[in-house]
Amino acid sequence: MIQGITGIECEVSEEDSDGFVVYKVKVPQEHVGVVIGRSGKTINAIKNVLKINAIREGVRVDVQVEEA
Repeated sequence: MIQGITGIECEVSEEDSDGFVVYKVKVPQEHVGVVIGRSGKTINAIKNVLKINAIREGVRVDVQVEEA
């Protein structure tokens, strides 16, 4: 989903513990700003889409952006 929105190839890992899922997105340093977006709008939109699905499944989610 991130690659489709930003056009940047990235690595996503998933950590799950006790009903809480953390997605860690690793992107090159020069593209971190593109993934986050102006005032965080892009990353917040991604989080909202994931939260909709998480509510249906009864879990909590978070997305963290890291430099690769």
